Amino acid sequence: MHIVTEDAHRIAIDHRKTGHPEVVVLAHGFYNNKDAYLFRAMAERLARDFDVVSFDFRGHGQSEGLFSWTSRECLDLKAVVSYARDQGYPRVGVIGFSLGAAIVLIEAGQNRLIDSAMAVSAPCDFWKIDFHFWEKEMLNDLRLNLGPKGKGKGIRPGNPFLPKVRPIDVVERISPTPVLFVHGAEDWLIKPSHSERLFKAAKEPKEIAVIPGAGHAEKIFDSHPDEFERICVHWFQKTLQSQRVGG
Repeated sequence: MHIVTEDAHRIAIDHRKTGHPEVVVLAHGFYNNKDAYLFRAMAERLARDFDVVSFDFRGHGQSEGLFSWTSRECLDLKAVVSYARDQGYPRVGVIGFSLGAAIVLIEAGQNRLIDSAMAVSAPCDFWKIDFHFWEKEMLNDLRLNLGPKGKGKGIRPGNPFLPKVRPIDVVERISPTPVLFVHGAEDWLIKPSHSERLFKAAKEPKEIAVIPGAGHAEKIFDSHPDEFERICVHWFQKTLQSQRVGG
């Protein structure tokens, strides 16, 4: 299934309808897509507690266009959230990973159709990504991407020098939408200090969780699947379902 953005890009989505009143949107990161092994597994787990919409950012998977390195992808997320609302969901939660998390933070600061946000391994600034390729965890990422769990990944890159919004400059605008920052303590690509800076700059309601022994983005789910699922379910039950209970 495809939906169309304001700038006429066709975006591929999957909608898991499991009969829940709330929906969670999964926003993958660079070099990933909704059909990658870990994102399929994540969607299947979360679908036990919420309906789930996963999608491919432009330049990834089955979506059109070129990836603009967070410059234009907010239009993709905006279209997906609008689609979810049009399906009748009164509350929408969004989880972003890595550059997808940056996009979630930027869009959540300007889109009140997002009721709860979760940013996993978010960079505070695209140009300050750490890329400590000499660390051991980088080799674990490389093994994952070269193995069966990396099958089907890829990217069609566009111009990386288009103007970008820095998450650190807009994160305070997310309030009153609740935001949870999650980071792996062993992240070699985007250090936990990024989430710590974002958390400090954000306004309430906000929370942060740094997971010992975990790596970057979806690698947290790969190495700590039960813990990651518990964090997601607890967060969205508290921030989405509590709104239902409270009227």
